Amino acid sequence: MTFPVVGMVGGGQLARMTHEAGIPFGIRFKLLSDTPQDSAAQVVGDVVVGDYRDLETLRAFARGCDVITFDHEHVPTEHLRALEADGIPVRPGPDALVHAQDKGVMRAKLDAIGVPCPRHRIVADPEDVAAFAAEGDGFPVVLKTVRGGYDGKGVWVVDSAEEAAEPFRAGVAVLAEEKVDFVRELAASVVRSPHGQAVAYPVVESRQVNGVCDTVIAPAPGLAEDLALKAEEMALNIAKELGVVGHLAVELFQTRDGRILVNELAMRPHNSGHWSMDGAITSQFANHVRAVLDLPLGDPRPRAKWTVMVNVLGGDYPDMYSAYLHCMARDPQLKIHMYGKDVKPGRKVGHVNTYGDDLDDVLERARHAAGYLRGTITE
Repeated sequence: MTFPVVGMVGGGQLARMTHEAGIPFGIRFKLLSDTPQDSAAQVVGDVVVGDYRDLETLRAFARGCDVITFDHEHVPTEHLRALEADGIPVRPGPDALVHAQDKGVMRAKLDAIGVPCPRHRIVADPEDVAAFAAEGDGFPVVLKTVRGGYDGKGVWVVDSAEEAAEPFRAGVAVLAEEKVDFVRELAASVVRSPHGQAVAYPVVESRQVNGVCDTVIAPAPGLAEDLALKAEEMALNIAKELGVVGHLAVELFQTRDGRILVNELAMRPHNSGHWSMDGAITSQFANHVRAVLDLPLGDPRPRAKWTVMVNVLGGDYPDMYSAYLHCMARDPQLKIHMYGKDVKPGRKVGHVNTYGDDLDDVLERARHAAGYLRGTITE
C-alpha cells in the first residue's frame, strides 16, 4: 500500500505539530518553507524552500502531493484556484479559505447566513470612521485591515478620526467594527471532512495579553450549557456553509448581556486548540490530518476535567533548556512543547499543557512552568 503525501504550505510551528500528529499514521509530509531554519523545516524530511506567493513554485511543490494544506492563510486565492484547476486537491479550498484571508468577505458571508457579529462595515477614510462611530455608540472603534493581520497586528482601537489615519496607509481595505463590551473571549473549534463528517471540541476560554493569546482553559469555566451548545452549533454551521475541510477555529466574544459574537475565523490548527495535544482523545492536529485525507475523524472529547495551555513567550533569558530540570521535577505531569525557534522578546517559542481535576491547581502549574521557562519566575 502506498501511503499518501500531504503537502504543507508554511513552515511554522503549526506545520511542525501537524507533521508530528501524522507520523503515527505513516503519512508522508512534504513542506514548502520560507527558510531551512523554520520550525517545521527542522523536523520534516522533505523540505522545499521557496516563496508561496509564486505560482510556479507552488505548482512544482504540488507535484507528487496527494493533497495540499496550510499552516497559514496567506497563499493568494487565485494561486489556489490554479492548483485546483491542475487537479490538485486543496483543503481547505480557496472558496472556503478566502473567508479567513479577507475579513470583509468573512463578515459579509456571516451576515448572509445569519451568524451574530459585532456591528461593522468597510470604511473609506478617517471621516468615514467618524461617521461609522456616530451611527452607533461613538468612539472607540476597532479598525482592521481586511488582509494580513494576525496576533494583534493589523488591528487598531481608535478614539477619534485623527487617530484613524494609520490603518489606511497599509494600502488595503479597512474594516470598522464596534468595540464590543465583552466578559471574555471564547473559541469554538470544529473539524470537517470532505464528505461532511464533522466533530466539535469543547468551547474554551482564551485569555489575551497585548493582543497575543496567553492562556487557554478547556473547557471554558462557568460557561452555561446552552451557550456552549450554541457556540458549537454555530461553528459547525459556519464550517458547513463555507465548505471548510480541516480545522476551523471560531474566535468569539461573550458579551455582558449574554450573547456570543464571532470575532475571527482561522482555517487551520489554531493556538486555542493546542490544549488538545495532551487534553483530548484526538488532537486538533491529528483530526486536521484525518480531515484533509478524508479519513474518519477521531474523538474530540477531553481526557481530563480541566486542561490549561499557556504560551511560552521569548524574554531576556534565551537558555530555556536549562529550565527543564526544575519544571519537570516540580511537575512530572507537565507537557512541554517547544518550536525550535530563536528566543526573541514576545515571540511564541513554545507552550505548556497541564491537566487535572482542580482548575486553580492546573492553572498555577501551567503559569509557573511557562514563567520559569521564560525566566520571569526563578523559584
